[in-house]
Amino acid sequence: MFPILAERLAERVDAVVGVDTHTDTHTAAVLTAVGTVLAEITVPATDDGAAVLLAWAGRQTAVLGTGRRAWALDGARCHGVGLLRVLRAAGEYVLEAPKPAAGRCRRGGKSDALDAAHAARGVLAADHVASPRTDGDREALRLLHVCRRHYSDTRTATINLFKSVILTADDDLRTQMRGLSTLRQVQHATTLTTTSGSGLDRLRRTHLATLAEQIQTLDRLLKANLTEIRTLVDKLCPTLLDQPGIGPVTAAIALTAWSHPGRFRNEAAFASLAGVSPVPASSGRITRHRLNRGGDRTLNAALHTIAKTRQRCHQPTKDYI
Repeated sequence: MFPILAERLAERVDAVVGVDTHTDTHTAAVLTAVGTVLAEITVPATDDGAAVLLAWAGRQTAVLGTGRRAWALDGARCHGVGLLRVLRAAGEYVLEAPKPAAGRCRRGGKSDALDAAHAARGVLAADHVASPRTDGDREALRLLHVCRRHYSDTRTATINLFKSVILTADDDLRTQMRGLSTLRQVQHATTLTTTSGSGLDRLRRTHLATLAEQIQTLDRLLKANLTEIRTLVDKLCPTLLDQPGIGPVTAAIALTAWSHPGRFRNEAAFASLAGVSPVPASSGRITRHRLNRGGDRTLNAALHTIAKTRQRCHQPTKDYI
């Protein structure tokens, strides 16, 4: 396995350190290039724990020759992000542990130590290895995008509630709202008075005004969010927004997935991550492909949006279709 491992990794290594990351602790296992477990350790999920783990890995791998090692982190961008930052600062070679196949049976049982060994063996067996995504502007874009999705989903839910309150209102209020766009209804709701009418009418108008203010607040947040996303996209890749069909949000999703130069070996690897590469589904005399239902589905949706936009307004795409 060692020569094959050397061909697939960016540098020659003597061992792989698999790490199963959690909120409070990290469990690591050092494996040789043929998958033999040499040692295991559990450390606190802190910077001090990461320092202990780094020193321990150095001692364990020093007996194998050059002491060069690769790290396979399970949850590198969630529970293991602190460890990832420490390892990168120390100049370590860090890889993402491949996700286990869906429905895989754990006939050998499950524990943190076993999961750490599985992470290392996943890297040893993988056809292609991936490096974790970076911090900095890429992480800022990711944060802006997840917040934008939250604002957008909350706004949609608030508008649906706003409309349902209007639907069950008295005839006078429904007449005032009838024929108005959602924007106009929201603006009008903020001016509703609550000093007259029955208790139910006052309650309805009060909550309509509150919901309208929430919608307007979310509109302001979404507008400011879009401005920040556009600024970061212009900083990271100024020419990307010049491409037809690509807007700030879809560009941000693509840049977040791409992360940094060298993360993908070629365009086909990026297509595979996005779930837009055809998957062979041939058997016997039948030769065919099927749609790829894997990969990053958020990136897949962004590429779908770009393609549908080009289908409407980009003549070369129209001709191609």
